[in-house]
Amino acid sequence: MNAPVVLVVEDEPLVRMSAAEALRDEGFTVYEAADASEALEVMEDHQEVGVVFTDIDMPGMSGLELADEIHRRRPAVRCLLTSGRRLPANDPFLPKPYSLGRLGEAIRRAA
Repeated sequence: MNAPVVLVVEDEPLVRMSAAEALRDEGFTVYEAADASEALEVMEDHQEVGVVFTDIDMPGMSGLELADEIHRRRPAVRCLLTSGRRLPANDPFLPKPYSLGRLGEAIRRAA
C-alpha cells in the first residue's frame, strides 16, 4: 500500500512544522495549512490528499467543522483529529501531546 498524501492543519506554526517534518521523514507527502479555510483551498488544489490531520481547537472554523466539510465534499478522505481538550465522536483521535512516532502510526491507521 502506498503511503497516503497528508494535509496537516494546525494554527500553531511550530507544532504544524514539527508534525509535517516527522511525517515527511516517514515517507509521506505532506501539505500544510494554518487554518480551515487554507486547508479547503489546499484540498481543492491537491486532489491526491487522502488524510487530513487537524487540530480541533483553531480560530474560525474548528477542526470538527473542517472534518464535516471535508466529508461533505470528499467522502473518501479520512480525517485524524487532535486536541489537548475534547474528543470527537466519529473520526480517529490522537490526543495532545502526541509523540512524533505515534503520529505516523495514527496516519497509517486512519488511511
